[in-house]
Amino acid sequence: MRQLIARVDDELHRRLKAKASSENRSLNELVTEALSRVVDGSASLRTVRQRARSSGMLVEVEGTDQAPDLDELEAETRGFGRGVGQALEADRGEW
Repeated sequence: MRQLIARVDDELHRRLKAKASSENRSLNELVTEALSRVVDGSASLRTVRQRARSSGMLVEVEGTDQAPDLDELEAETRGFGRGVGQALEADRGEW
């Protein structure tokens, strides 16, 4: 295992320490995971969901047992207008 020394500004260091503390993790563990994600170019679904949840951007919807039938769907969308359909019709042939 290698050791890496990096210079970071005081504010970033404070934020890293606070984040590690709030997740009950060591600063080393947090930084190692972050560097791995950068090098791999990906983030796990769990990490993405955690970030979305902590920023208030995650919307979790409880599913129903079954999808609405056509009559229910028509009743729920009645009055929405034809805006999307009209826009699609207007753009047909321009692609």
